[in-house]
Amino acid sequence: MTKGTELGDFLRARRDLVPPERAGLPSHTSRRVKGLRREEVALLAGVSTDYYTRLEQGRERNPSEQVLGAVARALQLDPDSAAHLFRLAQPAPPAVAAPVTTVSPELLRLMDHFLGLPACIVSPALDILATNHGTRQLYSDFARVDNQLRMLFLDPAGRRFYRDWDRAARSMVSNLRAQSAPFPDDPRIAQVIGELSLRSPAFASLWARYDVRPCTSDDKPLWHPQVGEMYLHFESFTVSSAPGQRLLVYSAEPGSPSADALALLRTLTEQDTGARPPRGERARGERARRADGRATGTGR
Repeated sequence: MTKGTELGDFLRARRDLVPPERAGLPSHTSRRVKGLRREEVALLAGVSTDYYTRLEQGRERNPSEQVLGAVARALQLDPDSAAHLFRLAQPAPPAVAAPVTTVSPELLRLMDHFLGLPACIVSPALDILATNHGTRQLYSDFARVDNQLRMLFLDPAGRRFYRDWDRAARSMVSNLRAQSAPFPDDPRIAQVIGELSLRSPAFASLWARYDVRPCTSDDKPLWHPQVGEMYLHFESFTVSSAPGQRLLVYSAEPGSPSADALALLRTLTEQDTGARPPRGERARGERARRADGRATGTGR
């Protein structure tokens, strides 16, 4: 998809979301579009209809910041969506480094020291690159812990886990558009969008809205089969040393029932990890047993 095509798709999607009455225009006339017409956006932005049409069709290559600001106001874009409009319409910045998908050992150690707090590392495609014990227990109802979008839209557990599923879906899709914007040519992002668009009509519908909003902090009502309902707060932190990576950490208000549920989940996590040695130790133990078997002649 070219920048011009993406800009046009964005502008059309956003003007469809603005009812004429909300823009102070009459709505009683017969209309063939859901929201604003091109000429109405042009009128509100103070530009000619021909100029706005060229912009929407990708034929206007160098719109000024003043014009883009006026179009953003006409379409009633929030700051994140307005910034996305500027990224699409203005000349491309220098190439951005590809997202880093390998998580550093130091960051893995840090996550394991978050006492009872679920934490994970995600990529711009919302792939889950690494988890600590708390997150693995938190997500234990899912068949696979691999990509936040796939888990939400394609795994039946997503509908149970996210108590306000519709809100979670809107938030995650608009977050994907925001997080993926700096990496327009990343094949993994395109793969995730393509798969979800084909397999989930709900995702395809939300993606077509072109909502852009990074989700850096939120309160989420969740449900876990072992501890029930929880209201957890999550914070998202940029990993400066790895382009595209973000650290997500869940917590609960001290003294709340959700904090008690999280503590119970921590106890279950400790019991689970205490019963089984870490994966590296299991592998070393298995190798040692095979070596002992060979030494005594009992191994196969």
